[in-house]
Amino acid sequence: MTATPPPPPQNPGYAPTAEMSPADQRLWATLTHVGGILFGWLAPLITYLVLKDRGAFVRAHTATALNFQLTLLIAYVAAYVLTLVTFGILFIVIFVPVVLAIIFGIMAAIAANKGEFYTYPMSIKFVS
Repeated sequence: MTATPPPPPQNPGYAPTAEMSPADQRLWATLTHVGGILFGWLAPLITYLVLKDRGAFVRAHTATALNFQLTLLIAYVAAYVLTLVTFGILFIVIFVPVVLAIIFGIMAAIAANKGEFYTYPMSIKFVS
């Protein structure tokens, strides 16, 4: 009878990602913290998922920024609920997480740019 043809050769797999240079790691860590100020939890989440295997420094900073932004998300919800419960009397509470995000985000970006590790105060550790 007829012989079945052999299966086509498989494509080679992707090579593991190479570790970034220290300067690139500092740059992406800085951009992650600045992105957290501008875009909330979305920028640290994307950079964590994409760059977590590209170096220990960038992984630590992206995880730290993501943890802080998730903590801030909880603070935003709590401040909004508190404002609703008090019928707007405590509306100023909504601005506290915003101010904290800006101040601590700038401090973290400066530390990342210097090549130093930074830990956000009052941050809950969700990812590591």
